Order: sequence, then C-alpha cells, then structure tokens
Amino acid sequence: MTTKAARFFQGPPPAAAAWFSRTRPPSPSHNLPTTTRRSFTHSTPRPAHADFTHVVIGGGVVGLAVAQDLARRAGGSTLLLERHAALGTEISSRNSEVIHAGIYYGAGSLKTALCIRGRQLLYALCAEHAVPHHRTGKWIVAQTDAQRDALERIREFCARPDVDVPVRWVGREEAARREPAVRAEKGVLESPTTGIVDSHTLMLCLRGRLEDAGGTVALGSVVVAVTPLGGDGRAGWELTVRDAATGGLSTVTAETIINSAGLGAVAVHNMIVPPERHREMFYAKGNYFSYGASSPSVSTLVYPAPEPGHGGLGTHLTMDLGGRIKFGPDVEWVDSPDDLAVNESRLAQTIEEVKKYLPGLDETQLRPDYAGIRPKLGRQGAVAQGKGFVDFVIQKEDGYQGWVNLLNIESPGLTSSLAIAEKVRSLLYA
Repeated sequence: MTTKAARFFQGPPPAAAAWFSRTRPPSPSHNLPTTTRRSFTHSTPRPAHADFTHVVIGGGVVGLAVAQDLARRAGGSTLLLERHAALGTEISSRNSEVIHAGIYYGAGSLKTALCIRGRQLLYALCAEHAVPHHRTGKWIVAQTDAQRDALERIREFCARPDVDVPVRWVGREEAARREPAVRAEKGVLESPTTGIVDSHTLMLCLRGRLEDAGGTVALGSVVVAVTPLGGDGRAGWELTVRDAATGGLSTVTAETIINSAGLGAVAVHNMIVPPERHREMFYAKGNYFSYGASSPSVSTLVYPAPEPGHGGLGTHLTMDLGGRIKFGPDVEWVDSPDDLAVNESRLAQTIEEVKKYLPGLDETQLRPDYAGIRPKLGRQGAVAQGKGFVDFVIQKEDGYQGWVNLLNIESPGLTSSLAIAEKVRSLLYA
C-alpha cells in the first residue's frame, strides 16, 4: 500500500479523532436500513413509501459533500452507498491534495465557476472544523517566451470580472529571495489563494456532518442495477445492491439518485440509459514520486506553464502538510482503473521535466510513491479542439426524473466538491 493511501486506513490524525466518536457504524448493504420519511416538497410527484429521499452513489469527497449537503439543507433522508470497505479509496485518496484557485479551465466552464466557489467554501469549512490545510500559494513558472505568453493569457483571464481570481507577477529579485532553488527564466505568476488540504481528514469531517444530520453510510455496498420506476424515475428509483463481503443482494428505493461514483460513474450511467446513450470512460493514470532530500528546499507549490495538448497541468511540485515534497502527476493512458502501481519507467521523464524548473534536484532521492487514476470522458477529443480540459458533466438526464448525473469529475473535483454539492441540490430542487 502506498504511503499516502495508507494514511486513511491507519486511522485519522489526532485532530480528527473526535469525528470517529461522533459517527455511527456503517450499515451493511445486505441489511440496508429504512428510514421514516419526513415531509419534503419536490418539483414532481414522488413515491409515498421510498426507503430514502436521496441515495448518493459513491463515497469519495464529492459524494460525501453532496450527501452531507442534501442531509443538512434539503431535508428528508439520505443514504450514501460506497462499494469499498472504506470511504475515499479511489480518486479522493490518490491526488495532489491541492486547493486550486480556478485559473486554468476556461471562461464559462463549470470547472472554473465551481472551483472558484468551491475554494471559498472549502477554506471556510476547514477553518470552522479545524481540517488541516495551508495556503501555500503557487508559482507558475515560464522558461521560454511561449510559456511567458501562456502566463500572460492566464493573468488576463484571471482579471476578467466574471472570474476575478487574484494573481500577481513575482519580480526576479523577490523570486530569488523567496525560492532561490526555483528556475523561472521568463517569469513567475503567483496564485496566492492556492493551498493544500489533508483530504482524508476532510472526508472524515464530511462524513461527520452527514451522520450528524441523520444521514446513513453503507460501506461495501456495490450497486449492480438501477431501475427507474415508472419508466422514467417519476415514481422513484430501485437500486439493487450487492454486499461486497458476502455477495448477497438487496434492494433499496429512493425518491432521487445522484450518480457520484467517480471511476464507476460511467458504468452506473450505462445501467440506466439505453445502449444508444451509453458512454465510454478513459483512464488517465498519474504517477507520483516523493523526494527524500532536504535540499533543494521549496515552500511554495511550483507548476510549469501549461503546454497545449498536454492533457493536464504538467509534472508539478507539491507537498503535504508535513512538508514532504512530491512530483507529479504525469499523464499515462491505461486500460484499467485498477492499474495503480507506479510506473517506474516514467522516472526519467519526471526528472527531465522537474529539472527544467528545479535544476538542483538530487535525482537519486526520488522514489516511487503512489499513482492515481483520473476519469475522462474523452482521450484526445479536447486536445483536437485546442483545449486542455474536458468540462465537468453535472446534469439531469433527458427523459428521467430525480436523477443527477456527475461524470468526468476529475481535477479540480476536490476543490469544487462543496460547490458541486450546491449545484446538485439546485438541480434537484430549483
């Protein structure tokens, strides 16, 4: 088990221990509880005897954010189904843990709007509940004139009234004083609102908020079929759930469903819609390498200027809250979401990319750390259109009632999670 992923299974840090004492044990999927329904107003008629008002499929950070928001703000009863034996073991525990500013994703995109709003909500939540986090700031560095032009376009984008994300140029003398190990031949654009967060403690906090509001978490609950009652969900939804431990099947009914299954979201989508509306998922693996040396020392996140057609943000320097530096992710297309072993053959490329902005890197101190998978609805389609990103898909599906579908929820999904929750609630109960 990787160093980063293992932290979630070894128990919470001391600051989060209180959340465990406040939560109830999860209900096994073979004995899913029913809840007395409370009065709730819907925009369309709903069944009178559904087990739950809301069922959220997927217990990563986004699913947790959605579930706790519905439990706390929408009323009714909420069930969160997670197929694994613990929460957040896929995308949510295998990422950079960066709180993004919202500067890369283009005007009018959901990613931009939800990242900016989500960042504000996330910092407020972390402050309120003592979730470990730190506003490290981020430097985006340029080594060529073309990269400098890319930074200028980012600066202009951030200055738009509909974006309004603070960024600033860092002068050469200031850069040399603050981060002497970092090379930036053509300039540094700083994002002061970028930071890092302990994603595992964040998920414990969200679970605590969900269960404090009366919500239920069912671990080891694999959704194997979803049936819209009445043909379109107007009469509710029936979910067939397999117990991951015993293989036993059970059913649960819901007034509304939210598909937040991450790497399994397309599979859930395809369970519901006819074959001609099926989608395909692609898997972008990101390999991370940790750095064991104390020199060169860097205290700010460092990203290379974005390159057209890269498909990501480049191999960047981030750190955890203990100050341990790591490099990644790269972009490696793989055939399976289970391909989680770090590809050590990517080390040479990582060293080459990192040395462009950290020339003093001691490459003998790099070690394979962990890998994560980003769910993509397209592999090269966005690149062919000259874009670096495919937007979030957060929508009610045509022809169905009471279903919100969340697809392509990759970076900045963690940052955007609380804003995604607001979006889901507005779609259900506009």
